[in-house]
Amino acid sequence: MMSGHESTDTPADEPAVSVANVTFGYGDRPVLEDVSIDVEPGTFLGLVGPNGSGKSTLLELLLGLRRPDEGTVQLFGEPAHAFAAGDRIGYVPQDVTTAAREMPMTVREVVAMGRYPHRLVGRFSRTDRRAVDEAMVRVGIDDLASRRIGRLSGGQRQRVFIARALASEADLLALDEPTVGVDAESREAFYDLLSELNAAGMTIVLIEHDIGVVTTYATETACLNRRLHFDGAPEEFVETDALAQAYGTDQHVVRHDH
Repeated sequence: MMSGHESTDTPADEPAVSVANVTFGYGDRPVLEDVSIDVEPGTFLGLVGPNGSGKSTLLELLLGLRRPDEGTVQLFGEPAHAFAAGDRIGYVPQDVTTAAREMPMTVREVVAMGRYPHRLVGRFSRTDRRAVDEAMVRVGIDDLASRRIGRLSGGQRQRVFIARALASEADLLALDEPTVGVDAESREAFYDLLSELNAAGMTIVLIEHDIGVVTTYATETACLNRRLHFDGAPEEFVETDALAQAYGTDQHVVRHDH
């Protein structure tokens, strides 16, 4: 993985993300209760749970976009809400590809946004341009560089935002149901890409409604419904009753061959 961040930024024994005893609610409506979870560097965490279970809220908390009512959230050893090195985080929110349809920008221009924290005022260096080119090649969209992002398919737009994170030399990639509305073949290729990025060292936190995808591709699974019902290896998850506890119904997991 392209990265300009040295390993000294985060000690080897320090989690990339540490959520400790976190409680959060919107007014009188509790969303998360006493949730604790660590995400170690190099982990591919798949976060599952029913609609309204607090998954997106937890993701926003661990990225410092919200502050917990109780408990603490640390990002690379610092309080998440005060974390300043935004270039270390690549975030693909749930509705980003829908909003991108209206962006009057080319693929290259969107990917280049990832270099803004690195560049000198008003200008891109040769290093910046090389990072943008390498990121587009890495995710297979270099042939789309001059195309308007609004003219791309959903799967292609997702790759543009992954490339933007790569161009920024991010250490953590966070995605909230990134393949909603994407066809099955593109979804499989997308998750193969995430798996390759994780194998190259990138830490990934993924919210995904398809539990089979999570148990196939992720290295760690967390199951949430206000409280954390499971956190551990995917192969252990499918053997527990955490699904029934979280969803309140009989569930089964279909693994995806790849």
